[in-house]
Amino acid sequence: MNERRILHAHFHLPHPADADLYTQLLALAEDITPRVQAIPPDAAHLDITGALRYWQRGPTELAALLRLRTLALHAVQTTCAVAPNRMLATMAAAATPPGTTTVISAGEVQQWLRPRPVAALYGVGPATAGKLHTYGLHTIGDVADTPVPTLVRLFGAAAGRALHAHAHGQDPRTVQTQPVAKSLGTERAFEHDVLDPAEHRRTLLSLAEEVAARLRDGQQAAKGLALSVRYADRSSSTRSRTLTEATAHTRTIATTAYELYDLVGQIRQPGRGRELVLRAGTASSNSSTGGTATCTSMPNSHHDGIRHRPVPVVGLLHPAIPGEEGQSLVCGFRVAADRVGHLVHSDPGPLASDPSLILRTRRPWMSCEAKPWPSRPRT
Repeated sequence: MNERRILHAHFHLPHPADADLYTQLLALAEDITPRVQAIPPDAAHLDITGALRYWQRGPTELAALLRLRTLALHAVQTTCAVAPNRMLATMAAAATPPGTTTVISAGEVQQWLRPRPVAALYGVGPATAGKLHTYGLHTIGDVADTPVPTLVRLFGAAAGRALHAHAHGQDPRTVQTQPVAKSLGTERAFEHDVLDPAEHRRTLLSLAEEVAARLRDGQQAAKGLALSVRYADRSSSTRSRTLTEATAHTRTIATTAYELYDLVGQIRQPGRGRELVLRAGTASSNSSTGGTATCTSMPNSHHDGIRHRPVPVVGLLHPAIPGEEGQSLVCGFRVAADRVGHLVHSDPGPLASDPSLILRTRRPWMSCEAKPWPSRPRT
């Protein structure tokens, strides 16, 4: 039986509130595997268990392919982590430097997981971490070695059993392919670092009032909130929460925004942030995620006029993808050589020797090569 492989992709969006770009990145991921679960506002889970055999690549190479495509076609850097389940992939991505890849096999789970602090464990918040520290449990290995009855007495039946399972690297959740929930958001940018927490709370209140007003105007209700803090070095921190009850009340949205802001502050000082972005997830969309129109056979591409105008390239891909003199055509788009070249040369191997990978897709009707699906032998 093949080992399950889940890829967590974190897209470093230029603007955290760019929902259109996020949708296009999800469509790129769906070209690699049809099993993609969106994690708004800037991440996704990909079940690449079957895609590894289809592409005849390893997890590291497939993650490098996704990073190559997002960088070449959208100028978006992507951090990837591959692990046996969603929880481990998410934790590994959080510990991975931006723009790189971490791969954890089933035999490496305990070695990677046990030394980590309990605060890094999925589902452990500040209160739970503090309680664990009180009882001398400082690492995930300490929690894994604690008997289940002890954890049940401390945290209750459901939470105690879940904590024990997570400490052993167990997560039964599967990647659920579902439409991206409609969302709306607003943002505020600061000209300089604002270290006054009161000023941040006033800004959050203003964002909450604007989001709530737009929800009421559209006769909608927020099912969840996500707060992103963007820093001067172009990195960002995001925390989200599902509301117990859908609402469009300003007070509830503002209170949740304050709580998310406090959670961000436990990881990095939000006072160094240059931009605050508050998004509210509403009712699910019935429309599928839009395609990326990466084939020349698709006229009137919706990329035109948005952000993907052709740019010149200096003979990077011409051996596999001939174009005009001094240029290289990649499915209707010319990509900047420095964007693609940096990633190809930083990840040498099949991507450097086979540039046509940037064209190939898991969906044959979108493929420039029209690579067929593997067929089952008739019985």
